[in-house]
Amino acid sequence: MSSQQSTIVLIGRVLLSIIFIIAGFGKLTGFAGTVAYFGSIGLPVPTLVAALVVVVELLGGIAILVGAFTRPVAYVLAAFCIATAFIAHFNFADQGQMNNFMKNFAMAGGFLVLAAFGPGALSVDARRRV
Repeated sequence: MSSQQSTIVLIGRVLLSIIFIIAGFGKLTGFAGTVAYFGSIGLPVPTLVAALVVVVELLGGIAILVGAFTRPVAYVLAAFCIATAFIAHFNFADQGQMNNFMKNFAMAGGFLVLAAFGPGALSVDARRRV
């Protein structure tokens, strides 16, 4: 992989990770509100689900950002994106929800590409292989 390609992959990882880091941090700092929202949409054991979502979003986002455990984390986040599309954004009568549904699918696609091709040379994974 050329240095230009590695730089582009790094930029892609940054762009994919930002939404998860910010969302996970927001859910963590507003944990009671997150639990209440999850309960309001009918998720079972909302406190446990909220904690798991914070871990997936925050730690998964950081892992993608730095390129650590990239392939398995990318698969987890792709599955998470698809699941959350169906759980939280399935009201197609609401154009905003439909946009979020499609955004989640687009992010899942990005994560699958990252899982298939790896994090590039500018990553923790690349340094560990040396």
